[in-house]
Amino acid sequence: MKLENYKDYRNYSVKIYDIQMSMSVLSWDRETKMPKNGSKFRAQQLTTLAKIAYELSIDNDYGKLLEKLSNDDSLNSDEKRNIYLSRKQFLKNKKYSTEFIVKQSKLISKAFNDWRIAKDKNDYKLFQDSLEKLVDLRREECELLGYDEHPYDALLDEYEPNLKTSDIDLIFDDVKNKLVPFIKRISHNNNVDDSFFYQFFEKNKQWDFGIKLLKQMGYDFDSGRQDISAHPFSSHFSPEDTRVTTRIDENNLSEMIWSCIHEGGHALYEQGILSENYGTPLGNSVSLGIHESQSRLWENHVGRSLEYWKNNFSSLKSLFPDKLKNIDFEKFYKATNNVKPSLIRTNADELTYHLHVLIRFEIEKGLIEGSINVKDLQSIWNEKYYKYLGIKVPSDSVGVLQDIHWSHGSFGYFPTYTLGSFYAAQFFNKASDEIDNIENKILKGDTSELLDWLRNNIHRYGEKYDANELCKKITGEELNFKYFMEYVTKKYSDIYDLN
Repeated sequence: MKLENYKDYRNYSVKIYDIQMSMSVLSWDRETKMPKNGSKFRAQQLTTLAKIAYELSIDNDYGKLLEKLSNDDSLNSDEKRNIYLSRKQFLKNKKYSTEFIVKQSKLISKAFNDWRIAKDKNDYKLFQDSLEKLVDLRREECELLGYDEHPYDALLDEYEPNLKTSDIDLIFDDVKNKLVPFIKRISHNNNVDDSFFYQFFEKNKQWDFGIKLLKQMGYDFDSGRQDISAHPFSSHFSPEDTRVTTRIDENNLSEMIWSCIHEGGHALYEQGILSENYGTPLGNSVSLGIHESQSRLWENHVGRSLEYWKNNFSSLKSLFPDKLKNIDFEKFYKATNNVKPSLIRTNADELTYHLHVLIRFEIEKGLIEGSINVKDLQSIWNEKYYKYLGIKVPSDSVGVLQDIHWSHGSFGYFPTYTLGSFYAAQFFNKASDEIDNIENKILKGDTSELLDWLRNNIHRYGEKYDANELCKKITGEELNFKYFMEYVTKKYSDIYDLN
């Protein structure tokens, strides 16, 4: 195929993206619907597609076209941005080899299967060998890509472009120096009772309530669906096909509610990206930190607010009248914001959550720089949970094996969760300034203006701006931890009578 102009670039870029999205469909199926015995040939299918997509992405004629178009002054600003980002990715892809891509795909497929078996059998050793190979592969990748300061920079850049490990260190310094003392103040004054969450709540009724919450947020079920998975996640194949999963524990009501709202926030972002940009960088999200800001904003600033439960609690109570007979919306609101150390990251409150992320960041950084060995990971994990959260980890399944990310080879991902929370606070603060009486609208179950604000300020841009530029465009300044601290100080001082 002869590549000559911007139209040829669009068609070629969409072709690569089609293959990548087909891989995403197969990966989604692997984690939701695929029978146990399907793993062997699914790994083969994903490897074949990964090889095809990679070889297309490093084609020399494609590279020549990108170089030519990068000097074409007739392109408009959006077209120039697409070419700039596509060429940056092309040059990055050229650093790999086909052998590396095939090896990676096979290893990730095996690692995911080993992780699932190890988690089911509560035995880290069943996953250890695959994890060791993945860590070795990521170390190799860091050297392939190159880095300025720390090898972990190369992995972090995949999810949060232009951010350095030293930047993350500074962010967690704020967590340690400002957030941790505040958490300790709460712990001395915590008399919130959330025990009613841990009763038997029928699965089907929980499911129905979760669907209601997703619809209320504006999630379009004609362009999405929800399923059950071991680990809640969202997937997108286009703005017209964006899917979420949830996890339902019949003895813990909170798991389903906030995984639905959280993953729904991710899905709303993808449904808000402009369809006309499909297959190009402007059809992608900015970064995982910005992506996480959307899920955290919905989960915490909306879904854990007093106004939200003033509106929604009666509906929940009608499904479980006996279980919630002595509970009113205010007790429910306080219980949803109960700050206490917990074992599972995805179930953690919005304050101690960042200690879970800190633990994973320190471990990943240590694994990549070589100061931590995979064989010692089980004990190191347990030590850090006791150090930061005061918790003794009872088993591998709820300890070192609780997250799916490492089985996907996703190193450098975890810090974006904390970044997302801090971006969310800054964005919601700005949205509250620009939307008249936003609290009253949430009280009435109307979040349409908030969704419109997010669509206009974030979703529609795709990768037009990087995360730092977007934050400054929206709020007038770079990411600033003070907005998160101001938000949680006000909220939790009221809940725990700290004033």
